[in-house]
Amino acid sequence: MKRILVLVFGILALALASLTPAMSQTKGTVYYMVPTLLDEFQTGSVSALELFLKQVGYEVKTLNADNKTDAQQSQMNDVIALKPAAIILAAVDFNALKPSIEAARAAGIPVVEFDRQITSTPSDFTSVAGTVEIGYVAAEQAQKLLTAKNGSVKGKILQVLGDPGDPYTLDIQKGFEEKLKAFPDVKIISLPAMQWEASNAGTIVADQMLANPDIDLIFSHAAHLSVAAVASLEAAGKKPGDVMLMSSNGAPVGLDLIRKGWLNVEVEQPLYAQAAAVAMFMDKIAGKQEIKPGEYDVLGLKSTVTKESWGPNIKIPGAAITKENVDNPAFWGNQKPPTDTIKSVE
Repeated sequence: MKRILVLVFGILALALASLTPAMSQTKGTVYYMVPTLLDEFQTGSVSALELFLKQVGYEVKTLNADNKTDAQQSQMNDVIALKPAAIILAAVDFNALKPSIEAARAAGIPVVEFDRQITSTPSDFTSVAGTVEIGYVAAEQAQKLLTAKNGSVKGKILQVLGDPGDPYTLDIQKGFEEKLKAFPDVKIISLPAMQWEASNAGTIVADQMLANPDIDLIFSHAAHLSVAAVASLEAAGKKPGDVMLMSSNGAPVGLDLIRKGWLNVEVEQPLYAQAAAVAMFMDKIAGKQEIKPGEYDVLGLKSTVTKESWGPNIKIPGAAITKENVDNPAFWGNQKPPTDTIKSVE
Protein backbone atom coordinates (compact mmCIF):
# COMPACT_ATOMS: atom_id res chain seq x y z
CA MET A 1 0.00 0.00 0.00
CA LYS A 2 2.81 2.38 0.95
CA ARG A 3 4.51 1.75 -2.38
CA ILE A 4 1.27 2.51 -4.23
CA LEU A 5 0.84 5.80 -2.38
CA VAL A 6 4.43 6.79 -3.09
CA LEU A 7 3.87 5.96 -6.75
CA VAL A 8 0.64 8.00 -6.88
CA PHE A 9 2.24 10.99 -5.20
CA GLY A 10 5.22 10.69 -7.54
CA ILE A 11 2.95 10.76 -10.59
CA LEU A 12 1.06 13.76 -9.19
CA ALA A 13 4.31 15.59 -8.48
CA LEU A 14 5.51 14.96 -12.02
CA ALA A 15 2.17 16.13 -13.41
CA LEU A 16 2.30 19.33 -11.35
CA ALA A 17 5.91 19.91 -12.28
CA SER A 18 5.05 19.68 -15.97
CA LEU A 19 1.87 21.74 -15.56
CA THR A 20 3.10 24.61 -13.40
CA PRO A 21 5.64 26.10 -15.82
CA ALA A 22 3.08 26.06 -18.63
CA MET A 23 0.52 27.86 -16.46
CA SER A 24 2.95 30.48 -15.25
CA GLN A 25 4.78 30.89 -18.52
CA THR A 26 4.33 34.18 -20.33
CA LYS A 27 5.80 35.51 -23.54
CA GLY A 28 7.90 37.88 -21.44
CA THR A 29 7.79 41.06 -19.39
CA VAL A 30 7.03 44.42 -20.93
CA TYR A 31 7.90 47.59 -19.01
CA TYR A 32 5.60 50.59 -19.33
CA MET A 33 7.33 53.90 -18.56
CA VAL A 34 4.45 56.16 -17.62
CA PRO A 35 5.35 59.88 -17.38
CA THR A 36 3.05 60.67 -14.44
CA LEU A 37 -0.02 59.40 -12.62
CA LEU A 38 -1.42 62.88 -11.99
CA ASP A 39 -4.38 62.55 -14.34
CA GLU A 40 -6.95 59.92 -15.20
CA PHE A 41 -5.65 59.33 -18.71
CA GLN A 42 -2.30 58.17 -17.35
CA THR A 43 -3.78 55.96 -14.64
CA GLY A 44 -6.22 54.60 -17.22
CA SER A 45 -3.37 53.85 -19.63
CA VAL A 46 -1.71 51.64 -16.99
CA SER A 47 -4.79 49.49 -16.42
CA ALA A 48 -5.63 49.31 -20.14
CA LEU A 49 -2.13 48.19 -21.16
CA GLU A 50 -2.07 45.62 -18.36
CA LEU A 51 -5.50 44.29 -19.40
CA PHE A 52 -4.84 44.01 -23.12
CA LEU A 53 -1.22 42.80 -22.99
CA LYS A 54 -2.17 40.07 -20.54
CA GLN A 55 -4.75 38.87 -23.05
CA VAL A 56 -2.00 38.30 -25.62
CA GLY A 57 0.40 36.68 -23.13
CA TYR A 58 2.63 39.38 -21.66
CA GLU A 59 3.29 40.50 -18.10
CA VAL A 60 3.40 44.28 -17.62
CA LYS A 61 5.40 46.24 -15.05
CA THR A 62 4.93 50.00 -14.79
CA LEU A 63 7.39 52.67 -13.64
CA ASN A 64 6.14 56.19 -12.88
CA ALA A 65 8.56 59.07 -13.56
CA ASP A 66 6.49 61.67 -11.67
CA ASN A 67 6.95 64.00 -14.66
CA LYS A 68 10.72 64.14 -14.07
CA THR A 69 12.95 63.72 -17.09
CA ASP A 70 16.01 62.62 -15.11
CA ALA A 71 13.95 60.03 -13.24
CA GLN A 72 12.67 58.55 -16.50
CA GLN A 73 16.19 58.46 -17.96
CA SER A 74 17.40 56.60 -14.88
CA GLN A 75 14.46 54.18 -15.08
CA MET A 76 15.26 53.48 -18.73
CA ASN A 77 18.87 52.59 -17.81
CA ASP A 78 17.66 50.23 -15.08
CA VAL A 79 15.14 48.51 -17.36
CA ILE A 80 17.62 48.07 -20.21
CA ALA A 81 19.80 46.06 -17.82
CA LEU A 82 16.84 43.73 -17.16
CA LYS A 83 16.48 42.91 -20.89
CA PRO A 84 12.67 42.85 -21.07
CA ALA A 85 10.66 41.68 -24.09
CA ALA A 86 9.93 45.33 -24.90
CA ILE A 87 9.70 48.82 -23.42
CA ILE A 88 6.63 51.02 -23.84
CA LEU A 89 7.63 54.64 -23.41
CA ALA A 90 5.40 57.67 -22.88
CA ALA A 91 8.20 60.21 -22.69
CA VAL A 92 8.26 63.06 -20.21
CA ASP A 93 10.43 64.99 -22.68
CA PHE A 94 10.68 63.76 -26.24
CA ASN A 95 14.13 65.29 -26.87
CA ALA A 96 15.75 64.21 -23.62
CA LEU A 97 14.69 60.56 -23.97
CA LYS A 98 16.15 60.11 -27.45
CA PRO A 99 19.52 58.71 -26.19
CA SER A 100 17.68 56.26 -23.89
CA ILE A 101 15.62 54.93 -26.81
CA GLU A 102 18.76 54.46 -28.87
CA ALA A 103 20.51 52.67 -25.97
CA ALA A 104 17.60 50.25 -25.53
CA ARG A 105 17.43 49.41 -29.22
CA ALA A 106 21.22 48.98 -29.36
CA ALA A 107 20.81 46.41 -26.56
CA GLY A 108 18.28 44.54 -28.73
CA ILE A 109 15.20 45.70 -26.79
CA PRO A 110 12.27 46.91 -28.93
CA VAL A 111 10.85 50.31 -27.92
CA VAL A 112 7.22 51.32 -28.37
CA GLU A 113 6.25 54.99 -28.21
CA PHE A 114 2.87 55.33 -26.53
CA ASP A 115 0.70 58.40 -26.80
CA ARG A 116 3.68 60.75 -27.35
CA GLN A 117 5.27 60.56 -30.75
CA ILE A 118 9.05 60.84 -31.02
CA THR A 119 10.23 61.47 -34.57
CA SER A 120 13.89 62.33 -33.99
CA THR A 121 15.02 58.69 -33.74
CA PRO A 122 13.57 55.34 -34.89
CA SER A 123 11.35 53.23 -32.65
CA ASP A 124 9.81 49.81 -33.26
CA PHE A 125 6.18 50.97 -33.07
CA THR A 126 4.27 54.13 -32.21
CA SER A 127 0.63 54.22 -31.06
CA VAL A 128 -0.89 57.67 -30.91
CA ALA A 129 -4.16 59.47 -31.22
CA GLY A 130 -4.49 61.75 -34.19
CA THR A 131 -3.37 64.73 -32.12
CA VAL A 132 -3.32 67.29 -34.92
CA GLU A 133 -6.74 65.92 -35.87
CA ILE A 134 -7.91 66.44 -32.27
CA GLY A 135 -6.96 70.09 -32.79
CA TYR A 136 -9.03 70.12 -35.99
CA VAL A 137 -12.07 68.68 -34.22
CA ALA A 138 -11.67 71.18 -31.38
CA ALA A 139 -11.47 74.04 -33.89
CA GLU A 140 -14.68 72.88 -35.59
CA GLN A 141 -16.43 72.77 -32.21
CA ALA A 142 -15.08 76.23 -31.32
CA GLN A 143 -16.51 77.61 -34.56
CA LYS A 144 -19.96 76.25 -33.63
CA LEU A 145 -19.80 77.61 -30.09
CA LEU A 146 -18.63 81.09 -31.13
CA THR A 147 -21.28 81.27 -33.85
CA ALA A 148 -23.99 80.28 -31.40
CA LYS A 149 -22.88 82.99 -28.96
CA ASN A 150 -21.74 85.85 -31.22
CA GLY A 151 -23.63 85.21 -34.47
CA SER A 152 -20.48 84.39 -36.44
CA VAL A 153 -17.04 82.87 -35.90
CA LYS A 154 -15.57 85.71 -33.86
CA GLY A 155 -14.46 86.22 -30.29
CA LYS A 156 -11.62 85.65 -27.85
CA ILE A 157 -10.27 82.19 -26.92
CA LEU A 158 -7.95 81.35 -24.05
CA GLN A 159 -6.01 78.21 -25.00
CA VAL A 160 -4.39 76.48 -21.98
CA LEU A 161 -1.68 74.15 -23.25
CA GLY A 162 0.00 71.36 -21.35
CA ASP A 163 3.76 71.24 -20.86
CA PRO A 164 5.57 72.59 -23.95
CA GLY A 165 8.05 69.69 -23.77
CA ASP A 166 5.21 67.34 -24.73
CA PRO A 167 4.44 66.93 -28.46
CA TYR A 168 0.88 65.88 -27.62
CA THR A 169 -0.07 69.43 -26.65
CA LEU A 170 2.01 71.05 -29.41
CA ASP A 171 0.25 68.97 -32.09
CA ILE A 172 -3.19 69.86 -30.75
CA GLN A 173 -2.21 73.53 -30.73
CA LYS A 174 -0.97 73.20 -34.31
CA GLY A 175 -4.23 71.67 -35.56
CA PHE A 176 -6.43 74.06 -33.57
CA GLU A 177 -4.69 77.25 -34.69
CA GLU A 178 -4.28 76.04 -38.28
CA LYS A 179 -8.04 75.62 -38.70
CA LEU A 180 -8.91 78.90 -36.99
CA LYS A 181 -6.50 80.95 -39.13
CA ALA A 182 -9.34 81.25 -41.63
CA PHE A 183 -11.25 83.41 -39.12
CA PRO A 184 -9.43 86.75 -38.56
CA ASP A 185 -11.99 87.89 -36.00
CA VAL A 186 -10.93 85.13 -33.62
CA LYS A 187 -8.17 86.08 -31.18
CA ILE A 188 -6.35 83.20 -29.43
CA ILE A 189 -4.31 83.67 -26.26
CA SER A 190 -2.11 80.56 -25.73
CA LEU A 191 -0.32 79.87 -22.44
CA PRO A 192 1.32 76.65 -21.14
CA ALA A 193 0.44 74.93 -17.86
CA MET A 194 3.97 73.81 -17.03
CA GLN A 195 4.36 70.13 -16.06
CA TRP A 196 0.65 69.69 -16.85
CA GLU A 197 -0.03 70.95 -13.33
CA ALA A 198 -3.70 71.76 -12.75
CA SER A 199 -2.75 74.52 -10.31
CA ASN A 200 -0.79 76.26 -13.09
CA ALA A 201 -3.86 76.12 -15.34
CA GLY A 202 -6.01 77.56 -12.55
CA THR A 203 -3.63 80.48 -12.14
CA ILE A 204 -3.59 81.15 -15.90
CA VAL A 205 -7.39 81.25 -16.03
CA ALA A 206 -7.69 83.46 -12.94
CA ASP A 207 -5.11 85.95 -14.28
CA GLN A 208 -6.51 86.04 -17.81
CA MET A 209 -10.11 86.53 -16.68
CA LEU A 210 -8.89 89.69 -14.93
CA ALA A 211 -6.77 90.87 -17.86
CA ASN A 212 -9.28 89.83 -20.54
CA PRO A 213 -12.78 89.68 -19.01
CA ASP A 214 -14.26 89.34 -22.52
CA ILE A 215 -12.90 85.83 -23.05
CA ASP A 216 -15.64 83.79 -24.74
CA LEU A 217 -14.13 80.32 -24.67
CA ILE A 218 -11.45 78.47 -22.69
CA PHE A 219 -9.86 75.47 -24.41
CA SER A 220 -7.70 73.33 -22.08
CA HIS A 221 -5.62 70.48 -23.52
CA ALA A 222 -6.68 68.04 -20.78
CA ALA A 223 -9.81 67.61 -18.69
CA HIS A 224 -7.99 67.90 -15.35
CA LEU A 225 -6.88 71.39 -16.43
CA SER A 226 -10.55 72.25 -17.00
CA VAL A 227 -11.31 71.25 -13.41
CA ALA A 228 -8.85 73.91 -12.25
CA ALA A 229 -10.29 76.38 -14.77
CA VAL A 230 -13.78 75.83 -13.36
CA ALA A 231 -12.49 76.41 -9.82
CA SER A 232 -11.01 79.75 -10.91
CA LEU A 233 -14.23 80.74 -12.67
CA GLU A 234 -16.29 79.86 -9.58
CA ALA A 235 -13.92 81.92 -7.43
CA ALA A 236 -14.57 84.82 -9.81
CA GLY A 237 -18.34 84.45 -9.32
CA LYS A 238 -19.03 82.76 -12.66
CA LYS A 239 -21.73 80.14 -13.17
CA PRO A 240 -22.04 77.29 -15.71
CA GLY A 241 -22.55 78.79 -19.15
CA ASP A 242 -21.08 82.22 -18.38
CA VAL A 243 -17.83 81.23 -20.12
CA MET A 244 -17.74 78.38 -22.65
CA LEU A 245 -15.24 75.58 -22.00
CA MET A 246 -13.64 72.76 -23.99
CA SER A 247 -11.03 70.07 -23.17
CA SER A 248 -9.24 67.46 -25.21
CA ASN A 249 -8.68 64.06 -23.66
CA GLY A 250 -12.06 62.64 -22.63
CA ALA A 251 -11.29 61.95 -18.96
CA PRO A 252 -14.07 61.09 -16.49
CA VAL A 253 -13.76 64.50 -14.80
CA GLY A 254 -14.38 66.13 -18.17
CA LEU A 255 -17.53 64.09 -18.73
CA ASP A 256 -18.71 65.04 -15.24
CA LEU A 257 -18.18 68.72 -16.08
CA ILE A 258 -20.34 68.27 -19.20
CA ARG A 259 -23.11 66.74 -17.07
CA LYS A 260 -22.84 69.65 -14.61
CA GLY A 261 -23.15 72.19 -17.42
CA TRP A 262 -19.66 73.69 -17.15
CA LEU A 263 -17.98 72.03 -20.12
CA ASN A 264 -19.44 72.35 -23.62
CA VAL A 265 -17.21 69.88 -25.47
CA GLU A 266 -14.63 67.23 -24.62
CA VAL A 267 -12.63 65.94 -27.62
CA GLU A 268 -11.81 62.35 -26.79
CA GLN A 269 -8.38 60.81 -27.00
CA PRO A 270 -9.07 57.10 -27.76
CA LEU A 271 -7.22 55.60 -24.78
CA TYR A 272 -8.58 52.05 -25.01
CA ALA A 273 -7.83 51.79 -28.73
CA GLN A 274 -4.31 53.21 -28.33
CA ALA A 275 -3.52 50.54 -25.70
CA ALA A 276 -5.27 47.78 -27.66
CA ALA A 277 -3.18 48.58 -30.74
CA VAL A 278 0.03 48.02 -28.77
CA ALA A 279 -1.25 44.61 -27.62
CA MET A 280 -2.40 43.64 -31.13
CA PHE A 281 1.09 44.19 -32.53
CA MET A 282 3.22 43.14 -29.52
CA ASP A 283 4.11 39.69 -30.93
CA LYS A 284 5.49 41.32 -34.05
CA ILE A 285 7.26 44.03 -32.02
CA ALA A 286 8.89 41.59 -29.58
CA GLY A 287 9.71 39.20 -32.43
CA LYS A 288 11.15 42.05 -34.55
CA GLN A 289 8.88 41.13 -37.44
CA GLU A 290 7.66 43.46 -40.14
CA ILE A 291 4.54 45.54 -39.39
CA LYS A 292 2.74 46.17 -42.63
CA PRO A 293 1.21 49.57 -43.40
CA GLY A 294 -2.53 49.66 -43.99
CA GLU A 295 -5.85 50.04 -42.26
CA TYR A 296 -6.67 48.03 -39.14
CA ASP A 297 -9.80 47.75 -37.03
CA VAL A 298 -8.91 48.63 -33.43
CA LEU A 299 -11.89 48.20 -31.12
CA GLY A 300 -14.19 49.24 -33.95
CA LEU A 301 -12.16 52.34 -34.88
CA LYS A 302 -10.72 52.54 -38.38
CA SER A 303 -7.02 53.12 -37.73
CA THR A 304 -4.08 53.54 -40.08
CA VAL A 305 -0.56 52.17 -39.85
CA THR A 306 1.99 54.10 -41.89
CA LYS A 307 5.69 53.52 -42.30
CA GLU A 308 7.44 56.70 -41.25
CA SER A 309 11.10 57.66 -40.98
CA TRP A 310 10.84 56.88 -37.22
CA GLY A 311 9.19 53.47 -37.79
CA PRO A 312 5.69 51.99 -38.03
CA ASN A 313 3.12 54.43 -36.68
CA ILE A 314 -0.55 53.80 -35.95
CA LYS A 315 -2.85 56.80 -35.68
CA ILE A 316 -6.30 56.40 -34.12
CA PRO A 317 -9.10 58.97 -34.43
CA GLY A 318 -10.87 60.73 -31.55
CA ALA A 319 -14.38 62.18 -31.34
CA ALA A 320 -16.29 65.14 -29.88
CA ILE A 321 -18.27 64.46 -26.69
CA THR A 322 -21.17 66.78 -25.84
CA LYS A 323 -24.18 66.62 -23.52
CA GLU A 324 -26.04 64.74 -26.30
CA ASN A 325 -23.69 61.70 -26.35
CA VAL A 326 -21.82 61.95 -23.03
CA ASP A 327 -23.19 58.64 -21.69
CA ASN A 328 -22.00 56.53 -24.64
CA PRO A 329 -20.07 53.60 -23.05
CA ALA A 330 -17.59 53.56 -25.94
CA PHE A 331 -15.90 56.66 -24.49
CA TRP A 332 -13.11 55.66 -22.09
CA GLY A 333 -14.15 58.39 -19.68
CA ASN A 334 -17.20 56.30 -18.81
CA GLN A 335 -14.74 53.65 -17.54
CA LYS A 336 -16.31 50.60 -19.10
CA PRO A 337 -13.38 48.69 -20.68
CA PRO A 338 -14.20 46.65 -23.79
CA THR A 339 -15.19 43.05 -23.08
CA ASP A 340 -13.88 41.67 -26.38
CA THR A 341 -10.55 39.85 -26.10
CA ILE A 342 -7.67 41.38 -28.05
CA LYS A 343 -6.12 39.15 -30.71
CA SER A 344 -2.59 39.42 -32.05
CA VAL A 345 -2.14 40.55 -35.64
CA GLU A 346 -1.01 37.59 -37.75
